[in-house]
Amino acid sequence: MTTELEEKLQHLPDRPGVYLMKDTQDRIIYVGKAVVLKNRVRSYFQSSRNHSPKVKALVAKITDLEYIVTNSEIEALILECNLIKKHRPKYNISLRDDKTYPYIKVTTNEAFPRVVVTRKVLKDGARYFGPYTNAGAVHDTIHLLKTLFPLRTCRQMDAKRPCLQYHIKRCLAPCTQQVDSKVYDEMIKAVCLFLEGRSDIVAKNLRNQMKEAVEDLEFERAAQLRDQLAAVEKITEKQNIVTGSGDQDVIGLARSSAGTCVQVFFVRSGKMVGREHFLMTGSEEEEDTAVLSAFLKQYYSQAAFIPREVLLPLAVEEPELLSSWLSDMKQGKVVLEVPKRGTKKDLVAMAVGNANTVLQEQAEKIRKDEHAAESAMQELSVKLGLPRPAYRIECFDISHIQGSETVASMVVFENGLPKKNDYRRYKIKSAEGKPDDFLSMQEVVLRRYRQAAEPLPDLIVIDGGKGQLNSALEVIRGVGLDDIPVVGLAKEFEHIFCPGDSQPLILPNQSQALFLIQRIRDEAHRFAITYHRKLRSKRNLVSVLDHIPGIGEKRRKALWQHFGSLDKMKQAEVEELAAVPGMNMTAAQAVFTFFHRQP
Repeated sequence: MTTELEEKLQHLPDRPGVYLMKDTQDRIIYVGKAVVLKNRVRSYFQSSRNHSPKVKALVAKITDLEYIVTNSEIEALILECNLIKKHRPKYNISLRDDKTYPYIKVTTNEAFPRVVVTRKVLKDGARYFGPYTNAGAVHDTIHLLKTLFPLRTCRQMDAKRPCLQYHIKRCLAPCTQQVDSKVYDEMIKAVCLFLEGRSDIVAKNLRNQMKEAVEDLEFERAAQLRDQLAAVEKITEKQNIVTGSGDQDVIGLARSSAGTCVQVFFVRSGKMVGREHFLMTGSEEEEDTAVLSAFLKQYYSQAAFIPREVLLPLAVEEPELLSSWLSDMKQGKVVLEVPKRGTKKDLVAMAVGNANTVLQEQAEKIRKDEHAAESAMQELSVKLGLPRPAYRIECFDISHIQGSETVASMVVFENGLPKKNDYRRYKIKSAEGKPDDFLSMQEVVLRRYRQAAEPLPDLIVIDGGKGQLNSALEVIRGVGLDDIPVVGLAKEFEHIFCPGDSQPLILPNQSQALFLIQRIRDEAHRFAITYHRKLRSKRNLVSVLDHIPGIGEKRRKALWQHFGSLDKMKQAEVEELAAVPGMNMTAAQAVFTFFHRQP
């Protein structure tokens, strides 16, 4: 433990708040909250405590900590949720890839709203529904909505005449003032009710509107409403009545060697309207109560709707605090309940059973994938005539735009599956400013193999034809690696070039070995392109910030490290910009004004 860390531990306050643990590279590796910061944080460093292996590993990596004092435990809980979502610390339990979950957005913040898919939830006045784990189901729902309701799909509102969508009755053409805003708003209310799972209310409203249209002799509109009503009633019939009334989320938790799964059943107005499952990471050594608490915090901090009742399979840590937090967000009472008997208990058992089914399917998929990958690896080894199976394969790719921001990637596959911890990316120096794939390839393989770092591969794949292969081979053999097979993969036809052979090896189209080599090449290309885009984005960001008064090199770097992208910086408020290290209110106001004055 460093002297600076010991000093901070001595001066921790007797207040509620959030603490952030950091490693040697100043990365946040754990975020937690405490009723009393002094007691909670110091407990990590007490040798008398019977810590779990996970906590011991965490403590061994802590070199610094920060803390933020809050006025209450609920404030600490909210801040903890936000910081975990933002930093995704290594040692926190987290929803797997939760940042990529799609939402359905109804743009109620604009006249004549649209319905779109988004992966960002903003405080912009729009309505959001989700998150959903199945992107395909989201797009199916969007398609169904556009079939049921003639929604606006175009972005522009100044069209000279209605488009084809209007003529085929798929849009009401608000862009040419063909529909009254009140009529359109009524339709949007129905869309929102439908997305909330209240299709019975939608059906009732459509039925009333249809009667009114008939009484007003608007038979064409009545026919449209009749068709919408029929479609909604068909969906309503599929929603099973499971409780008497009310809105509930039913939570099921299951754990196995395949991972941890939480299943959520959505019950709206007493009917089962949908379900989603979520996989958790970092939960292997945690108790069920801790896993469930972590899920509730992360899920409901970003959920578009909070019901009045959440049914749980077991008691959670701090149930009163969680209930108060949820009630504050809903602006109405939310109850956390562990049912002991009756329909509610049966529902929870069903959710748990479904969570177990998901894990069984995951385990079976993993088993099949591993078997297929191993078979493909064995087949590739035989096709290439390798002296031993290519258990470990390393593949290199180069990416640039006319020689600018030249980068290289190395991806690793072991036993036919990617080993992402061993991936490496390189910023090429020898060919900067001029496109030279041969020289770039020589640099990257030299940097990888000149020290002969273990483990060495059983096969090296160079993404490119004979030229790239010969360039890489010259370096690889030059550092003394004479026994490792090296092949080149032509970009266009997946022809494999082997040293000394004038003709390429062409694998059968349906060969598992071909699928494996394609996957390796595509992964190397994706990894290189991702790094190239990141560097290019950083360069463009710096050039934009050059035009803002008061923003020098240090502040540019701090803004980039804090936000990571131009879009996030544009969305930030003045207070958030001012909170970046090295910034002040004057500089923050200059950045905010600059971005919001852009056309």
